[in-house]
Amino acid sequence: MFIGHFAPAFIAAAAYSRGPRLATYFVAAQLVDWAFFTLALFGIEEMRITPGITAMNAMDLYYYPYTHSLLSTGIWAIAFGLVVALWKRDALGGLVVALVVVSHWALDWVVHRPDLTIAGGEATYGLGLWNYPFVAIPVELVLTLGAFAFYLQRSRGPIGQPLIMTGILLAMQAIDWFGPPPVEAGALFYLQALLAFALATVLAGWTARHRNFPRRGGLAASGL
Repeated sequence: MFIGHFAPAFIAAAAYSRGPRLATYFVAAQLVDWAFFTLALFGIEEMRITPGITAMNAMDLYYYPYTHSLLSTGIWAIAFGLVVALWKRDALGGLVVALVVVSHWALDWVVHRPDLTIAGGEATYGLGLWNYPFVAIPVELVLTLGAFAFYLQRSRGPIGQPLIMTGILLAMQAIDWFGPPPVEAGALFYLQALLAFALATVLAGWTARHRNFPRRGGLAASGL
């Protein structure tokens, strides 16, 4: 899952409009993948390319306890949430950011084969939706586009930037789904993944600069 992870970011940005901007939520949504590919560059966590390991994804993520166990995801969430809370002086914003970080594990649990752990032990979990493309693809699209529509409905501003952002994200996802699979894991592959996350974050920041939130009741009160 790639763009599906940004669904909680759209929802959080729209539901708590006084909180961090969309780009911060985008970082939160993929924080553990940022960490994984960075650690993989240094050989601390490991993966390999195994064609056919799932129908949609050839990545064999066989060692990533520091980023993708439920415990480690919670630690990343708390740490990033505290940073945001202190930086923005907004405890609720920090909590919302932390929940977006944790959402990554929950969404991975749906699509991954059993390769996730609770605390790095031998027991592994994953529903394996990547083995059912005709289910996984619509689920990810509906999740992402539904959250994006919620963000648009809650905010005001030109439509061009959000559409460009979403079009680029969909194009990146299409390459991942239908393009040639990676030949091998390595520094180039890890850097490409980090570049994709960076591009998505820049697009989110660019989009948010052109959107504002009318005053509302509840979490979505006042603009950014």
